[in-house]
Amino acid sequence: MIKSLIINPGSTSTKLGIFEDENLIKEETLRHSTEEISQYASITDQKDFRKNIILDFLKNENIDIKSFDVIVGRGGLLKPIPGGTYECTDALIADLQKGVQGQHASNLGGILAREIGDEIGVRSFIVDPVVVDELEPVARISGIPEIERVSIDHPLNQKAVARRYAKEHGKKYEDVNVIVVHMGGGTSCGVHKNGKMIDVFAALNGDGAFSPERTNGVPALALVDMCFSGKYTYEEMKKKIVGGGGFNAYLGTNDMRTVNKMCDEGDKKAQLVRDAFIYQICKNIGACATVLKGQVDTIILTGGIAHGKVITDAITERVGFIAPVTVYPGEDELLALAQGALRVLNGEEEAKKYE
Repeated sequence: MIKSLIINPGSTSTKLGIFEDENLIKEETLRHSTEEISQYASITDQKDFRKNIILDFLKNENIDIKSFDVIVGRGGLLKPIPGGTYECTDALIADLQKGVQGQHASNLGGILAREIGDEIGVRSFIVDPVVVDELEPVARISGIPEIERVSIDHPLNQKAVARRYAKEHGKKYEDVNVIVVHMGGGTSCGVHKNGKMIDVFAALNGDGAFSPERTNGVPALALVDMCFSGKYTYEEMKKKIVGGGGFNAYLGTNDMRTVNKMCDEGDKKAQLVRDAFIYQICKNIGACATVLKGQVDTIILTGGIAHGKVITDAITERVGFIAPVTVYPGEDELLALAQGALRVLNGEEEAKKYE
């Protein structure tokens, strides 16, 4: 039995999971107030603060820190890398500290895992960080040479549910062709072929269907006109695209439960916007099916919005002719991180080295 401590830092919280093999023993969300976080000039400056909170929690729960066999952190904004489980090497930690693609709380995952792991003498890993990029060369061409399509989306959950589907059908992830649609605060639609995510409508980079708080694909020239209209600052335009777009912009909420309630109460605008969200998701799925030349084993719907049967049924009605639809609601990131470490420690795959 392998006992693991999973660390998933967010902007105002640190989620912890304690696993024995794949069995969740304890889960906790340690919340941090704005006042606490605002004391620190940078993300990395929060390291000792968050570490002490984690250690205090374990102590209060009478959990011996030395009882863990491995520490696993959420991966951060590293250089683009293939998917997999990565050892927390010096090079990886250095790039997390620098924030080579930006500063985000998830950068602390690997840093905390390495420090705690070193102190108790066990290995530390990150798994399938948001910068996983396995796009085929043809998928990178945007039409503007100065802009390359990249993959920054939801690889941890996308790959976890693809592996889950493969296992449930007696296969390996490398043996299936699936389309995975992650529907949460951001959306992404990924093409998984033989163990790699070879193309994606990315959640963060202005591509694909809009989401509860992101615009994603919009008419380019109209967007350029807005940017140069003089009405909006650079930061205001970024907020329109990420954070203030999508359902937030149309309906004033990023909570799909609220949107569904509005629809149930007969709000015609909410119904139209929700229908448009479903419509755009289905268009993305159809485009992804062409990448696989129609050879699709299943279409997987996942993320928090996949809890809504009205939405998953409507998507299934439109795309069920392409392939069977499988629904895995939610996103069990803690389990996905634990599974990544287990695959290495059980000898199913080798840990990758970040360079």
